Amino acid sequence: MMGEPSILIIDDEQPVGTFFTRLLKYKGYRIHVAISGREAHELIARETFDVAMVDLKLPDADGLSLLQHIKSVQPQCEVIIMTGYSTTRTAVKAIQYGAFDYIEKPFDDISLVEELIEKALNYKAESSQESVTYSWSELAQKVGFIVGHTPKMIKLVSIAERIAAKDINVLIHGETGTGKEVLARFVHAASHRADKPFLAINCGALPENLLESELFGHEKGSFTGASVQRKGIFELANNGTLFLDEIGEASLSIQVKLLRVLETGEFLRVGGEKPVKTNVRIIAATNVDLEEAVAQKAFREDLFYRLDVVRLLLPPLRERKEDIPALVEHFIQRFAGQNTGARPSFSPECMEAMVNYNWPGNIRELANSVEQALALCDGNTVLLEHLSSKISGQTDIILKKEPAPIESVSQSNNGADFLLYREKDLELMDENSLVQLYQRVEDLYRLLQRVMGKKGISNVFPASIQEIEARAIMETLEFYNGNVSMSARALGIGRNTLYRKAKEYNINISG
Repeated sequence: MMGEPSILIIDDEQPVGTFFTRLLKYKGYRIHVAISGREAHELIARETFDVAMVDLKLPDADGLSLLQHIKSVQPQCEVIIMTGYSTTRTAVKAIQYGAFDYIEKPFDDISLVEELIEKALNYKAESSQESVTYSWSELAQKVGFIVGHTPKMIKLVSIAERIAAKDINVLIHGETGTGKEVLARFVHAASHRADKPFLAINCGALPENLLESELFGHEKGSFTGASVQRKGIFELANNGTLFLDEIGEASLSIQVKLLRVLETGEFLRVGGEKPVKTNVRIIAATNVDLEEAVAQKAFREDLFYRLDVVRLLLPPLRERKEDIPALVEHFIQRFAGQNTGARPSFSPECMEAMVNYNWPGNIRELANSVEQALALCDGNTVLLEHLSSKISGQTDIILKKEPAPIESVSQSNNGADFLLYREKDLELMDENSLVQLYQRVEDLYRLLQRVMGKKGISNVFPASIQEIEARAIMETLEFYNGNVSMSARALGIGRNTLYRKAKEYNINISG
């Protein structure tokens, strides 16, 4: 860093200013002290600072307002919030407003104070470079978290890294498929619990009685089939991190038990009488509006505030399209990593189509699309024809009669030849042929919709949202041979939701 680093101390307690002056002057820093908001504004107007230490509570000013003022007039100045009021939620909000970090008074460990200021100075120096390597870059790569270059994502991960060390509960909100569990794993890896267990459970994938046993364990003989004592994940994750996915799907009775654990650090195994202590960090995730669920009495308000100490909002893929090429390359490496030959690449036209598509299923849909395209591609270049028509925009492909490696029945209708496959024929086809045939059927289906719409044929199309949802549920259950857990996971909903919707649409679920 060129010149002497300049540090601004804003605190109404004069001993605090004296402390920092003595602590930092020997390092060659220039120190300025303001004991009021008015003095702070005057100093900020005439001096340029590298780091500002701002007290959260001042007689004539609010620390958050000062933070926002500093970041607006001197955006390169890193702000560290000082708080002696145990106002963790407000301090975390400061990070979301742009603070580098926060520190609690009194300062029990002087070395931690010095280290934090040094980190802030280094971060400022790194941010001013043209090619930035963030402190979290290597860790994100290690856990498979592709951050990309979108400012919104960079800010999110920078915040996540800082709150990771605070050992506070985190609520991750994002649409289905945005990568909430990967972000949770990053927070765990950046915390002091990184060498302890990280366990995840989907609160919507299990019925209530099984979810309770999974969370808290059970005693021998507590219910039919409980032949031995079993530890739950709260016990197994002790001293580590517990990721509660789809927390909004948890029943009210489970919510009560979760609240008790968060308040007391204790729980009872199913059928147990002796409390079991646990020390876990909770990271919860949801794709629903929990505040709305609280208003509708579907989610407990006290549990919501216990979980929502800091909220991380994962943007949908349509809001970070510049990251799609990097994500595509990541999935190519994952799915084609075992190949000994040259790794496939996407043609410019193909990549352009990927970037222009809206991705309602987010990163999960992108991953599936890359895997499907690689399966259809015989060479080293993925072309438009290897993409689904909903991505490529090509709608002129139909099931024209082509040579087939299997016995098939040909039927002519108004001059167009189609292949009619029997089930035993399909069972003889290899994976690539099946995927290619499925994509061609999808393309024909969409082409039919378009042509029938032009002709005004409405006795089949368009389907209602309810019909589309019911069809998706039936087809997914059939694909997974009636396995409810796998079907719910593929649909991006909880088991309880799947049971409820199946009942609503009169779809039979066995088991």
